[in-house]
Amino acid sequence: MEPARSYLNPRTWLALAQRDIAPIAGMLGIALLLLAFAEIADDVGEGDTRAFDTRLLLALRASDPADPIGPAWFEQSVADITALGGFAVLALVALLACGYLAVQRKWGGALMLLVATLGGTAISEGLKLGFNRPRPDLVAHVVETTSMSFPSGHAMLSAVTYLTLGALLAHTQEKRRLRGYILGAAILVTLLIGVSRIYLGVHWPTDVMAGWCLGAAWAMLCWSIATWLSRRTETSAS
Repeated sequence: MEPARSYLNPRTWLALAQRDIAPIAGMLGIALLLLAFAEIADDVGEGDTRAFDTRLLLALRASDPADPIGPAWFEQSVADITALGGFAVLALVALLACGYLAVQRKWGGALMLLVATLGGTAISEGLKLGFNRPRPDLVAHVVETTSMSFPSGHAMLSAVTYLTLGALLAHTQEKRRLRGYILGAAILVTLLIGVSRIYLGVHWPTDVMAGWCLGAAWAMLCWSIATWLSRRTETSAS
């Protein structure tokens, strides 16, 4: 009767759920995010999102299309937030994090972060060239832009970088509330950066939505592969 009771133990059930159910849930989440990206990309390609994009962009403008709603200090604050998703900032954050992991000899985590960020950058730039969608022309751009619009590189690469870092940090914590806080903070920063791109008039809303979906899917895929390889290594060593 003792073995039967052990399966009723909450800790035992939680351990089994994490080992068997979590990978399946992760793969399902990746599939749903990729499906959402594909749907958005298809609608963008057919021009079905124009009305939605236009309505939301203009809703964030005053009577003058060059003037975002809100006071000047708020506009400057949003510009500061959007800088957190810039290539230079994300590259610096990723390099510093990789250096920290390397100093601690956590080569697997450093390699995963490097692959996630470099791979995400390549995917983002490749898709921008493939879709070749112009930036919004309805409103003035508050900040300068140089690349094409779809998907949003800021939204995608901030999702890749901050969600991956959040997962790495959360993995080192034992308390569930602390893990939840770290992941929640990473998600919040990612969302704020994406919304800032729409407010500043440099991206269509669907650019940002597509960037979020693809960035989160890529981060989850890299984490899932790294976790699988780590467990396989541990099993082989034992």
